[in-house]
Amino acid sequence: VSDSYDIYQACEKYWGEELKEKIEKRDGVLVVRPDSGELPGIVIEVLEKLALNFKTTDTPTGHKLLPPHIRVIQGDGIDINSLEVILEEMKKNGWAADNLAFGSGGALLQKLHRDTQKCAFKCSYALVGGQARDVVKDPITDPGKKSKKGRLTLELTGDGEWATVTEGKGDETKDELVEVFRDGKILIDHDFKTIRARSNGEKHAATPLPKELSVGMPGDPLNNIVMLTDSYKVTHHLQYPPGTTKVYSYFECRGGKYPEVCFFGLQYFLKKYLVGQVVTKEKIDAAEAYFKIHFSHPVWGYNEKLFNRGAWEYILEEHGGKLPVEIKAVPEGTVLPYKNVLFTLENTDPKCFWLTNYLETLLVQLWYPTTVCTQSREQKRIITRFLRATGGDGVVDQGLHLFKLHDFGFRGVSSVESAATGGAGHLVNFMGTDT
Repeated sequence: VSDSYDIYQACEKYWGEELKEKIEKRDGVLVVRPDSGELPGIVIEVLEKLALNFKTTDTPTGHKLLPPHIRVIQGDGIDINSLEVILEEMKKNGWAADNLAFGSGGALLQKLHRDTQKCAFKCSYALVGGQARDVVKDPITDPGKKSKKGRLTLELTGDGEWATVTEGKGDETKDELVEVFRDGKILIDHDFKTIRARSNGEKHAATPLPKELSVGMPGDPLNNIVMLTDSYKVTHHLQYPPGTTKVYSYFECRGGKYPEVCFFGLQYFLKKYLVGQVVTKEKIDAAEAYFKIHFSHPVWGYNEKLFNRGAWEYILEEHGGKLPVEIKAVPEGTVLPYKNVLFTLENTDPKCFWLTNYLETLLVQLWYPTTVCTQSREQKRIITRFLRATGGDGVVDQGLHLFKLHDFGFRGVSSVESAATGGAGHLVNFMGTDT
């Protein structure tokens, strides 16, 4: 960090004169970091100051490039908008994009929310009294919140476009959604190399696990699936129509800032929260004790019907504490247009119809790693475009562009888990991180 006192003197005198010989002879790269100043001007000023003493060369497009032993990283005030503004200003002033790398903290991992990509989980199909019912939400005050109807398939059309087919009219043999979880068992384990390849547009089929994967956090007192939901959902079992035996719901990005979505993060939530025996008597007891306090009224007291203890005991006794649900999802790392189904969830035991939407709260948190991954991918596209426009084809061809956006976001997020899942989403697209 070169602005602790005087960034201009550091560039001209310290780096450019007193330490210049050592910089040129050392086996490595000195990366100068201005950590304050107005953008984009400070970046141009630093480049110009360094160029006074370090001889530049021209790229094939005629843009100036500092010698390979010195570069600049801008880590202050970087988001997807300022990043593009800086690169555009550099190009306009005759500087190659390869002179600069970026660091991003809160804007990379924190300045996002569920509506950045309008992520939503909705019921679209149910069985009630043996009769199939397509379910749809279509608010007159917001057409953008209209949900999809019926059972869904995600298919590739003849011209290679993604399409979600609704109302049970799809061809299941063409469905790109893959069964990844069933009755407490994870069936697919996507490795990170394959996820990255998919994010770059490569086609890789999901490979079933040769044996059951046993993971999870059995000793974590905060990992109680009985309590990992909105409290109002605890009472929903009382509101379903009599005779309901199946509830089928789906997750999608129904719009948002970026037209293409890079799906990422479901596997983490499956492994941590859903795999194996996740229901125990101790967890049921703990949940009931909490809900008795949470739902207690100062006048009328507690209604014993609110918490569905018997249903959780049924899962424990009949399913060994494993959740009787099936999840089908697009392979992680897949890039597809928003407004397509990304995963579906349904119960596999007719007595556990209520469980599908009980899990909504937890699984909708998938919005976060998916949105980080999606935005990070967009920033990679911007950086790649400017590198190629200013003579940096070789940088891209050698894969060095993957080090052009560094994750500084750990201290800027709200939890260690956010840092882990968001940081992993960024690493689908880049190789540089401090998180």
